[in-house]
Amino acid sequence: MIDILFVGVGLFALFVGIWRAVRARRTGAGAGLAVSLIALGAAFCFLSNRAQQFESEIYPSLGRLLSNLATMVAAYGIGLTVAEISGTRDRGRRTRLVALGVALTVLVVTFFSTPDLPRGIGVFDELYRTHPTLVVYVFTYTVYLGLAVIDIGIVAAVTIRASGGALRAGLALLLLASAFAVAYLAGKVVGTVRALQADHPAKALCRGPFSTLPCALDVGFPAISVLLIVLGLTIPAVPGLVAARRDARTLRLLRPLRGHLTRRFPEIARIDPAGPSRRERLLTAMSETNDGLILAGVTPDQPPSAAARLVRDLPDEPAETPPPVAPAEPFAADVARLRAIAREYRTLEGTPAE
Repeated sequence: MIDILFVGVGLFALFVGIWRAVRARRTGAGAGLAVSLIALGAAFCFLSNRAQQFESEIYPSLGRLLSNLATMVAAYGIGLTVAEISGTRDRGRRTRLVALGVALTVLVVTFFSTPDLPRGIGVFDELYRTHPTLVVYVFTYTVYLGLAVIDIGIVAAVTIRASGGALRAGLALLLLASAFAVAYLAGKVVGTVRALQADHPAKALCRGPFSTLPCALDVGFPAISVLLIVLGLTIPAVPGLVAARRDARTLRLLRPLRGHLTRRFPEIARIDPAGPSRRERLLTAMSETNDGLILAGVTPDQPPSAAARLVRDLPDEPAETPPPVAPAEPFAADVARLRAIAREYRTLEGTPAE
């Protein structure tokens, strides 16, 4: 059950992270978010029991180290992403980076300085009293994550007041994720202190992610926290994705009509249609199409079907009398009008509509 939970959440985070990375490469924004999600997904995949057993064949408890390093990188990236959303990306950026570098170095050094690490699942409860390097390891890991989570929670709480819609929902989920993460870290501190005080500490193995309170704090809460973080960072992008999808469909719908008008009136073509963004390409296509419709003599009060027939039946030579200039329309109304004319034109030309 634990393997299914960890691998499921990990693969979900990896999938979203790779999707965000592809999108970031296209748009030039959101690379930090992609790295964060990929690191979170890798952390959970490294931490599954079967993966740890395989990784321990390479080096004892290697899966625990890899998952902890990936988690810290993810926390750093999430902090930067939330700071970017709030408009405070450059504030304390160097400090965050230096803190991450120091924490990663301490973990690697203390891990490989510890002898007799267990093979299989990397549980260190029995070793804290006899291996001080592991105490430094877990202390560094817990303090770094704790400060990072608190920073994320504070920035989200401050930003949520001035936000709305999908962004507010995403920030609320991040706040809730921070609460689960703090509970996990508090449980980790308590478990470490108890292991240090116990004469014969036992391995805290869990049969399920919520079988006991310690298991919920150590296994269930981190999984819930990561799931909430993935959702919280993804939800604010949904309205933009919907708008981008509609822009793409409108561009495809306009293509035959715009192509016919630019061939008939070459002077309306403005710039290379392969603009820097889909929205700019759409605005250019709409502007060219509107100019072409004006030159064709289409008036704003004409039904889409009549406008499409007029465009299709254009004479080879332009009319001698200049057509009337159409008044400007709001963007949404302009899109709806052009889409309607484009559909009618596709019907007349026998092109399947979108």
